[in-house]
Amino acid sequence: MLVIYTKPGCPYCAKAREHYTGAGIAFDERNAQDNPQFRKEMLSITGGDRTVPVIVEEGRLKQIGWEGRG
Repeated sequence: MLVIYTKPGCPYCAKAREHYTGAGIAFDERNAQDNPQFRKEMLSITGGDRTVPVIVEEGRLKQIGWEGRG
């Protein structure tokens, strides 16, 4: 399963959503700004890096940020 940690209004998060949606890849989006549990999960995965989006595939960190930004 693919998980994308995001925050509202993030243009890089929107690009990640568009990419995976366009590719037909299902994902679980988790708002790390407004949900304290999701934020805690994200920070434990990234070692404290708050950059979004954070993309996790099959339980493993795949990417922080989108196309070198975030």
